[in-house]
Amino acid sequence: MRLLPRYIVRELILPFVYSLLIIVFILFINFFLRAIDRFLGKGLELTTILEYLFLNLAWIVALAVPMAVLISTLMAFGRLSEDNEINALRSSGISYLTILYPALLFGAAVCAILIVFNTKILPEMNFNARLLAGDIRKMRPGLDIEPGHFIDNIPDYSMIIRGKNGDMMEDVRIFSKESKKTQTSIYSKTGKLSTIDDAIILTLYDGEIHELDLENYNNYRRISFDKHVITIPADDLLLNRRDTANRSDREMTLDVMYDKRKNYAERMQRVEERLRNTIKKVLGQDLLPESFIETEKLLNIYEEQIKQDTSLTAAQLRLKERRVRSLGRQAKNEFRLIETYKRNWNKYSVEIHKKFSLPVACILFVLVGASLGTLSKRGGFTVAITLGFGFFLIYYLFLIGGEEMADRNYISPIIGMWTPNVLLLIFGGYLTLHAVRERAPFTIKFPWQKKENENDTE
Repeated sequence: MRLLPRYIVRELILPFVYSLLIIVFILFINFFLRAIDRFLGKGLELTTILEYLFLNLAWIVALAVPMAVLISTLMAFGRLSEDNEINALRSSGISYLTILYPALLFGAAVCAILIVFNTKILPEMNFNARLLAGDIRKMRPGLDIEPGHFIDNIPDYSMIIRGKNGDMMEDVRIFSKESKKTQTSIYSKTGKLSTIDDAIILTLYDGEIHELDLENYNNYRRISFDKHVITIPADDLLLNRRDTANRSDREMTLDVMYDKRKNYAERMQRVEERLRNTIKKVLGQDLLPESFIETEKLLNIYEEQIKQDTSLTAAQLRLKERRVRSLGRQAKNEFRLIETYKRNWNKYSVEIHKKFSLPVACILFVLVGASLGTLSKRGGFTVAITLGFGFFLIYYLFLIGGEEMADRNYISPIIGMWTPNVLLLIFGGYLTLHAVRERAPFTIKFPWQKKENENDTE
């Protein structure tokens, strides 16, 4: 029996690697085409560009691995079923669940590796990728100046040109943008822009300099020149690498996110205690309404009661009404604060569950892929890609929808992140039950199968 598990796992590994490389390549090319504009005109070194692309491979791999597990399982079990190997094993007294067991172990191994990757490696690479992207974005432009567009990235100056002939700019207009006593405007027929390690060099030809004293408009000076050179210090022409910055939820490790959740839970508790004490002081009731609407109802009832209390003087009534209105304003602010804290708490909870739900889906995709491959009896890459992308797209849409709803406090993070897995488990169990019975619950037909049948008939 040791031979069968090794054989099944060996059948899975090669399609898994093959599928993973193809999916990563497709996603990477899509990302590269969208990110290429960030490199243009920055004068970046090749090593910096490669580093940026490598850091962004992390989230691509995290997304591609579950999809590759599904496709590889479809390919492996589809081929085994198409070549009647599964039927031969069953004829030898080996049950389908015994055949499925090594594949589930393979999925569990991939799940464990992906959990370590998602919790340890992915946050750091996401963090460094964002830092590098921000540093690249802040770099000053090189010679990439478009006619008709204001250039505000140059320190101390704004510039616009009407045309460009090669490296020569035509009809150049430059304006000082710092708040100084003198406003300077420079006009030239032509000009060139170049950069050195720590400065921008503007060389202007055949133009005028206009200087206006903003404190005394009578002081105006006009200077004509044949050639004028402006040297603008710009230390950030080179890439400045930051070491630290605030991390987002996708850039935090589990320990940091647990601390963040604990911090927001303590904040919510303090706000709730403060509101409870105020309600007890004003209304004399030790309670905390679930929402601001419930608080408003409680305050309206109390306000009606004090208005009907004939033992109160006019001054006492006004004082109580003022306290009720003050409590209403405080309750509105406090519940807004609680809502904000709860949303932040949910955000970290969603990310924590997501780091585990997506890897666990690898095991469930084995369950679905093995049964689909067995029942379809098709082991080709085209069939596997078609079914794999379809099922993964549906799963991912549910996952994104659950994440969005949990982030907005509509549902709990557990429900939002694990409902797609529960649905996948139900569907996978349903398919596995029919695979055990050797009876397909539905017929899967592809356009090319119809052509094959027609050719066979001829």
